[in-house]
Amino acid sequence: MTTGTRLVYWENAVQIIAPHDTGIASSIEKNLEPRASAWDISPLASSELCIDRTQEVKDAYFAVLKFSDHLRSLSDTSALKFVNTSMHGVSDPFVQQAFETFNIPPYIPVREQQKPDPEFPTVKFPNPEEKGYEDLALATADANGINHVLAQDPDSDRFSAAEKQPSGKWHVFTGDQLGTLFASFIIEQYKARSADLSKVAMVASTVSSKMIESMAKIEGFKFVECLTGFKYIGNTGLDLVRDGYEVPFGYEEAIGFMFGSEIRDKDGVAATVSFAGLVASAKSKGLNVREYLETLYKRYGYFKSNNGYFICNEPPKIDAIFHRLRNFTGQEKDRSYPETIGNLPITSIVDLTLGYDSRYPPTYEPTLPLSSGHMVQFRAGRDEDDARLILTIRTSGTEPKIKYYLEGSGSDEAKVEGILARVVEELGSVWMEADKHGLLKP
Repeated sequence: MTTGTRLVYWENAVQIIAPHDTGIASSIEKNLEPRASAWDISPLASSELCIDRTQEVKDAYFAVLKFSDHLRSLSDTSALKFVNTSMHGVSDPFVQQAFETFNIPPYIPVREQQKPDPEFPTVKFPNPEEKGYEDLALATADANGINHVLAQDPDSDRFSAAEKQPSGKWHVFTGDQLGTLFASFIIEQYKARSADLSKVAMVASTVSSKMIESMAKIEGFKFVECLTGFKYIGNTGLDLVRDGYEVPFGYEEAIGFMFGSEIRDKDGVAATVSFAGLVASAKSKGLNVREYLETLYKRYGYFKSNNGYFICNEPPKIDAIFHRLRNFTGQEKDRSYPETIGNLPITSIVDLTLGYDSRYPPTYEPTLPLSSGHMVQFRAGRDEDDARLILTIRTSGTEPKIKYYLEGSGSDEAKVEGILARVVEELGSVWMEADKHGLLKP
């Protein structure tokens, strides 16, 4: 269960997708009135089907974690120091046990946020994705001379981290940076064992960074993208296993990370221990984690994300904006998209609302399943441009937002960042016509 959300899992231990989700929803709709006998819980005490498996599941989880391939031979962790915050959630005892499992010295908890508290009194919003979540943790780290902060969200399935740099400034890692770091950390373990990487696969949501895609091309493993959400990431992982691949890792940019072959879902505890292992590994090379990330940029290319959203409380306006994007040049109904962005030529378009992928003529059928809302992805730039862009624009299923996920890549960091700034400006003023439609941008 996640905060405010009920998750349902199928017999494969992965969150349900179609057709199971619609089948369950249909059954619920047909049985909205509880049976009178449903309120009598006394039979539960004697039912052979009512068994408390809590401790058994905990033991099984830590047994799986202990023998995770990428954590079997950690570098020396004896000198590592961390501050950890559980954000008024449930993670603290589990992260403590995980540290004990791998003989990592105990961390210093953020006392004010260590125990579960449904009021979340010290944060505006209990989510490590939100700015300011780390204030108390960084203050605790500064007070104790510690350079690394770890954080889990209240239900402990998401993870974030920050590292103090030699300059004294803190670097808070993005979800995409952490995903890239974890992927490289895991691939290094495979290479150390001289494993066949051609049978290794990793999965990421389509709005996440494509740096792992670049890594896969150079290192020789398979990369697969899927729709956003771990119901898709987990099931895509299982599909790859059925095709003969090992799938040691999957992630989405919203700080969700999946490790190993047993748990096909995001796991904040496993991510926390994996980051501790990453710190130790980088230290053995004479680097901190941010410096290690720079070595990956040099090997696989510089990747920079700039994600955001526009607020629009009028659904007809949102529909009109996407209709215009699909008829931008007026040459062909619903197939005349913009041809450039940020002065770069658009090279491919995937529209998961219409079911169109320009890369696959003559059918133009996309490999990803269709989206229930608006969702269009543009790729721009060529080799001669020394810069590439991926821009995904989609509606939110729960909020009045048009979200955008923008990533630039190339060999020149300054050039990439300059292009991203131009694209964000063009996206708002030209593509979205934000002023005309009264869109709000935080």
